[in-house]
Amino acid sequence: MPELVHLYIKNVIFGFFLALAFVGLLLWFNIGNLWHLISTSDIGYIAVALLVVFNTVVFSGVQFAIAVMRMASEDDGASGGKRDAIPTMHAAERLAIRIPVEEGRTRRQIDQQLKRRR
Repeated sequence: MPELVHLYIKNVIFGFFLALAFVGLLLWFNIGNLWHLISTSDIGYIAVALLVVFNTVVFSGVQFAIAVMRMASEDDGASGGKRDAIPTMHAAERLAIRIPVEEGRTRRQIDQQLKRRR
């Protein structure tokens, strides 16, 4: 089995146990009167199962993301590309070019005039 798949399955199992603990604490402390709603309903077990499943998705996704981000290696050398290879334009080098525009002309006509000058 590939190492990444093994890592994912391990994090899903860990997320499942975290979700069980979280849902257990939600029910134990009766947050939002959740324990009463589930215990008095005839299909409360579906609500508990859905809480566990959806929280498993969330917690396992977070665990997997943390595990993948921790796999990054520390580079000793310089990171990124060479900045001096990109020519930069300083503010003093920028020139303002005046473009004469007659009154009553539309933006489309102005764009066509600029295209003809190129």
